[in-house]
Amino acid sequence: MTAPREPFFPAHLSIRASDSPLDVRELGLVDYSETWELQAKLAEQRANGEIGDTLLVLQHPNTYTAGKRTQPEDMPDNGQPVVTVDRGGRITWHGEGQLVIYPIIKLADPVDVVDFVRRIEEAMIATIRDLGVEEAGRIDGRSGVWVPADDPSIGLRRDRKVAQLGIRITRGVTMHGLAVNCNNTLEYFGHIVACGISDADVTTMSLELGRDVTPDELAPPLIRNLDRALSGELAVADHTISRG
Repeated sequence: MTAPREPFFPAHLSIRASDSPLDVRELGLVDYSETWELQAKLAEQRANGEIGDTLLVLQHPNTYTAGKRTQPEDMPDNGQPVVTVDRGGRITWHGEGQLVIYPIIKLADPVDVVDFVRRIEEAMIATIRDLGVEEAGRIDGRSGVWVPADDPSIGLRRDRKVAQLGIRITRGVTMHGLAVNCNNTLEYFGHIVACGISDADVTTMSLELGRDVTPDELAPPLIRNLDRALSGELAVADHTISRG
């Protein structure tokens, strides 16, 4: 979906306040709450000009997180704990086999949240398509990256979410970010109303491509495309999926 209004910055211009190279930090498998604290620390440092723009690249152990819009009916029915966080969106799950990237980015003035989200989505769509899921795109009114239903008229596989995002911006600096399902289990999604959406499903890159796709395989091209999208080299395009 294209932005509901023209972005503050022309498509070919950077949305970042700095043109310095991104600092990419690969953290491996790390606890969610500890990483949240690290994000807050880095975001404060970035706002104060003490560090440059940073990407945290990682995986989390099995964790449910609930954003500001989470409803009681979204919560897990399996008794697992939930971390309530200060990002947008509703409830989701993180776990091994899912690639997570947290951009700690100082946005240029005037801050354009919609354009930032669209650029992040564009980077994910480009990466997912390049790996072979060529029909991946956006659904109007729903964030993230989707694979369209096979044939809604005869009730085969429904629209399926393969990547998600939720952000927070404080003092012009972004926190939280994006997650792409690579070869993770989908079991834990079955115990929540993922992202508050009950009429669609969740999928992984591995399921869609019929082969094992690891976070290590996906990370390098996604990092490159994030850099390209934020700098304006990769322009936001209309990748809206028809819903029949």
